[in-house]
Amino acid sequence: MFENQPKGLFALALANTGERFGYYTMLAVFALFLRANYGLSPAMAGTIYSAFLMLVYFFPLIGGMMADKFGFGKMVTTGIMIMFAGYLLLSVPLGGDSVALVVMLAALLLIGFGTGLFKGNLQVMVGDLYNDPQYKDKRDAGFSIFYMAINIGALFAPTAAIKIKEYAETSLGYSSNDAYHFSFAVACVSLILSIAIYYLFRSTFRHTEGGAKKDAKAADAAPVEELSKEETKQRIVALCLVFAVVIFFWMAFHQNGLSLTYFADEFTAQSAEGLQAMCFNVWNLVGVIFIVYGLFSLFQSKTGKGKAASAALVLATAAFLCLSYDADGSITVSAPIFQQFNPFYVVALTPVSMAIFGSLAAKGKEPSAPRKIAYGMIVAAIAYALMAFASFGLPMPQTEVGADGNPVAVHVADVTPNLLISVYLILTFGELLLSPMGISFVSKVAPPKYKGMMMGGWFVATAIGNQLVVVGGLLWGAVPLWVCWSVFLGVCLVAAIFMFAMMKRLEKVC
Repeated sequence: MFENQPKGLFALALANTGERFGYYTMLAVFALFLRANYGLSPAMAGTIYSAFLMLVYFFPLIGGMMADKFGFGKMVTTGIMIMFAGYLLLSVPLGGDSVALVVMLAALLLIGFGTGLFKGNLQVMVGDLYNDPQYKDKRDAGFSIFYMAINIGALFAPTAAIKIKEYAETSLGYSSNDAYHFSFAVACVSLILSIAIYYLFRSTFRHTEGGAKKDAKAADAAPVEELSKEETKQRIVALCLVFAVVIFFWMAFHQNGLSLTYFADEFTAQSAEGLQAMCFNVWNLVGVIFIVYGLFSLFQSKTGKGKAASAALVLATAAFLCLSYDADGSITVSAPIFQQFNPFYVVALTPVSMAIFGSLAAKGKEPSAPRKIAYGMIVAAIAYALMAFASFGLPMPQTEVGADGNPVAVHVADVTPNLLISVYLILTFGELLLSPMGISFVSKVAPPKYKGMMMGGWFVATAIGNQLVVVGGLLWGAVPLWVCWSVFLGVCLVAAIFMFAMMKRLEKVC
């Protein structure tokens, strides 16, 4: 899985892991923070939440165009500094008045713009590692590894957000609302780690940073692929068709931080015990990941020592999990913790996904990237079909007036946590089919002159989808729950049908 990959991949992946850990720590509690700190309605909190996600994924278009002119490396480092300023501003507890709201919105703008300079351009640099002929056939696998690294950071984020908030409340004496800011401060620390990794291992990917001088040297070393106007047009049209489809995937997928978190907060049981309780401890999930990777290593190792080490890892981790089991133990389940399951599944299932597609590729039967994206849309539709079915008969969301005069959500049902755990599993299957393959497709198909802009286009599509996440907030409490989930089911199915209708045109440029 990790063999024969360019060294720069691991350096760039780790740099991205640090940044994503901070981002997802903040995002895990952000929607709940908006409602608690400012007394916002679910719809208004959803509007701010989706607008922020939109900015995070829209600004890469501007960042990509700037990188095409000034270089990818410069934009990446500039983006980290701007993000740091934004997270630092967000970390200051200013209360819940209008001034605090304005400062918070300014912080979100800085974070969004900084991410726009960082995120897309880092991924273009990853793609350019595979321009070397010896790595050409490793592109999809490389992006799967890169995507897995992102989710390692995201895996620990919800636990970090909750634990740091609880520490600020119980040990430091901060109010519940002010304690949220300590979760946001984690991002500042993670960005310092990210930039340190970037510069420590810069020599492994320096040739991908771009810029006028570097591009001139690269041009002397290897000729840039020349495309006709017609072929350039075909590629851009194909990419735009893919962009149009992924809008609706992200609209549905990123409900994990909004309406699905509302569901976890108001409709899901707030305690768990036995095996179910073990699922909410991030270290138990890490143990499962070790077992998965250990088993793969056991069967793929070519030496006796390698097989013995892999077997020992599997047995030791299994023993740890057995010792962690407490049949009578009960734990409290907080709504944000459910967001750890998606990154857990990504990390655990990436080698499985790569093994399946590797086997299909060896037989000449691997689906094209556009076909994988279409399958991903169908899988996402299945997840919301399950939510819709499980929500029949549940009451409407309810609120009551709190002690401070602000509306407070009421917990009205105790649906088993297994529902959301299962839904996140299905959504992750869809994500693995769509997201890393889509990024790989863009890096492969984009005309050389427009690589930065086209990668930015992928993020603009994601941005539009994130803006449409607000639909979940607007529907929450306005329609029965099963209707809310059916909306996302419907858009995913329509997008999948459209994708299959355009398949011949899309596969033509692969």
